[in-house]
Amino acid sequence: MSKQHRKNDTVDNVDSVDTIAAIITPPGEGGIAAIRLSGPRSGPLLAKHLRAPNGDQIELLPFVMRFGNFIDRNSEVIDEVTAVHMSHGKSYTGLEQVEIFCHGGQQVVRLILEEILASGARAAEPGEFTRLAFENGRIDLTKAEAVAELISANTQHSYETARSHLLGHYAEHIMHLRKQLIDLLAEVEASIDYPEEEIEPEALSVLLENSDNLIEGLKELVDSYRGGKIVREGFTIAIAGRPNSGKSSLFNLLLKQERALVTPTPGTTRDYLIESIDLDGYMVHLTDTAGLRKSGGMIEKAGQATAEKIIKSADLVLWLADLSRKRWMNEAQGDVQQLNHKQTLIVGNKSDLLPAGVVHGLPWEPEKQSASLSGPVGGRPPGLPQNKLQAISCKTGSGIKNLKNLIVKNIESGMPDLTSGIVVTSARHAQKLRAAMRCIKDARKKMLLCDSPELTAFDLREAASAIDEITGKIYNDNILDKIFSKFCIGK
Repeated sequence: MSKQHRKNDTVDNVDSVDTIAAIITPPGEGGIAAIRLSGPRSGPLLAKHLRAPNGDQIELLPFVMRFGNFIDRNSEVIDEVTAVHMSHGKSYTGLEQVEIFCHGGQQVVRLILEEILASGARAAEPGEFTRLAFENGRIDLTKAEAVAELISANTQHSYETARSHLLGHYAEHIMHLRKQLIDLLAEVEASIDYPEEEIEPEALSVLLENSDNLIEGLKELVDSYRGGKIVREGFTIAIAGRPNSGKSSLFNLLLKQERALVTPTPGTTRDYLIESIDLDGYMVHLTDTAGLRKSGGMIEKAGQATAEKIIKSADLVLWLADLSRKRWMNEAQGDVQQLNHKQTLIVGNKSDLLPAGVVHGLPWEPEKQSASLSGPVGGRPPGLPQNKLQAISCKTGSGIKNLKNLIVKNIESGMPDLTSGIVVTSARHAQKLRAAMRCIKDARKKMLLCDSPELTAFDLREAASAIDEITGKIYNDNILDKIFSKFCIGK
């Protein structure tokens, strides 16, 4: 069972710390590659392998870039390099640190790393440099996790949120809530010293109000996780519909490349395809699914079963209907009701085959590319989540811009203010915030019932501990292992 620890500011015994090394630039060829060493032997290891062009030893000064040859154990030159030495307490990790910059060939950087490891350094584990920075008090756990978010950020929104977390805006907000909680705990604990005196009604009112404010602040953070999860992991869309409705054509059109096979034969798509696009700063994962119909062979039915699972787990379903079919609306009504998905947008394809201004009896304005489903065919079908049909033509591209706008609106519905940076993107954080909120609610109930202040204080301390696990003020070795194992080697 893993032990919980209170956060120390620094590592006291540096001699017990390994010196670790890793390549910190991406694999592949490039102009420059970099290797990082961190630990008490970083400086001596650099001094052992770095020589001036004339063969003399180079004096290392903190934060002064040095140029020279990196030599191996046989004093053979591997490459011309530049290197910088950083003092203990003034580096990224908080330990003595060295960074070596060489030419970016894979063989060159591998040979240099091998020499460093052969001289006594240990290969760094995934995320170990950042873990050292956390354990040495250089950053808190929210900033450590933000490093991983920033590295993996591939859209504008994910970058801006990760950057804000790294700059500490999110942590400051968390610590502000924690301060409010500690102030509330202090008020409750003060009453423990005078058990014979009941809390005055005015004081109780203040305690309840402060509890409510804390609960509301935590709830806002918890509610932001829906949007934060989309920012971090992306928004999933299943493109579904009956065979030959144009699903693969729409998939290719949104991707702007011929990724899926398109033929006039129904049932061509037997398996699913997944690709991602950047849509107005959001990462959107598109899945082209097999057409759903009752007929079809064994392979096609297996594809349909997979499609149904994908549809259930999607954030949004684009249900394609063939507008050239006269019974498309009745078909769509039954199909969408059977799907029973909370977020479904009906997309009518093949609008180019229809007379101008007609979608089989529905009013349709081509410039707006949408039609009301409450028309002369008997009103909006029950169970259809949307009251608009988005008419498109995969052949001409008509209506695609409008469709993208509707998708973005769906993503942004209920989205928190991303510009503030106060957005929960971690499932672990959301879980701890919910736990803190439950504890404060329990404490509030005890206040109302005038229960023992010791019991109320216990609940509030539990809430504080949950918040401290977010920032890493209290941490668990197993949790750290899980967090940093997701980092790349060299970070």
